[in-house]
Amino acid sequence: MQSRTNPSSETDSIAALSAWIDRMVQANGGSTQARKPGHRTIFHWPPHPVSASFHVQASDWTGVTSVDAFGENLSVRVARTKHGVFGRCDAIWLEARGQSEEEMLKNLIAAAVPLFERQFAISRCLEIESRFKGTIRELSPLDLTKLLFCDDRDVASESKTEIEKRPSDRSFFPLLIEVLRDRKHVNRRSAQWCVLDLFEDLPSFCDGHADELNAVCAMKELIWDAEDDYARAIYKAGVVLGGHLPYDFGGSVLLECLHAPSKIGRRSSIHGLYHVVEWVPEMHDRVVSALRKHAETETDPLLRVFAAQMADDIVADNGEHVVEPIFPEEAQAY
Repeated sequence: MQSRTNPSSETDSIAALSAWIDRMVQANGGSTQARKPGHRTIFHWPPHPVSASFHVQASDWTGVTSVDAFGENLSVRVARTKHGVFGRCDAIWLEARGQSEEEMLKNLIAAAVPLFERQFAISRCLEIESRFKGTIRELSPLDLTKLLFCDDRDVASESKTEIEKRPSDRSFFPLLIEVLRDRKHVNRRSAQWCVLDLFEDLPSFCDGHADELNAVCAMKELIWDAEDDYARAIYKAGVVLGGHLPYDFGGSVLLECLHAPSKIGRRSSIHGLYHVVEWVPEMHDRVVSALRKHAETETDPLLRVFAAQMADDIVADNGEHVVEPIFPEEAQAY
């Protein structure tokens, strides 16, 4: 197992991430209110080459033109056939077709929009002036962590996947903890969801008991003061604690979180406790008792019913549990 990066470099990376978050807040007009993230749109590139569908031959690519798009001048190879005018931009691995060269170039620009939007989203996140032309897998741990906050959720997902591929690099762990503890970046919920998904396999990212406790504390804090459940991040925290870390920490922490000031956090805790009992059956009686007591004292009427029903489902032991309630304000916001 590779040892953690030295304390000074770890402190530097955390400071760098914190300073970056502050700059992103300022770039967003100073707002620190969490933003509801859009749904992830999976990105595939390059698209299927249109010339292949019309059997355009290598010898047909006899012309060359260029087009100004997205602040750049792109060179385009041209093939004129009975099926129309084809263009191929090797720089971005893209082809287009039209009845004229003008139409082909117009279609080429339109088809390139998803690529350029993605590359500019990465550039904004990494504070790069020009579009990002590299690959995510080449980035440093700090930059990969920044991309978890990207406006483009597919970029964040790809960054998460790349982090997952580097289990021996312990420099990620303190950065991921900082993501869970962030309360300022508008895209923090989607970033936190990514971290929680990684922490389903928490031992791969940390060195022993102290690190695990640090991660659990960060998850508890996330549940404790949750203002929203955008990206289902708070729900996910309960799942990780109850379904993946139920033995040493999860059960007791979720029992504590029944008393969280956040009703969103309490909802996550009630759900997570169901999974605790699945994995730690010796906590059955303690959890059922706590849920039934909570149902008597819970101030939110929906959660009173939810806690009582969850206790009944645990006792019934039929492998299913009641669906968590949606609060009235969430029906519009989510």
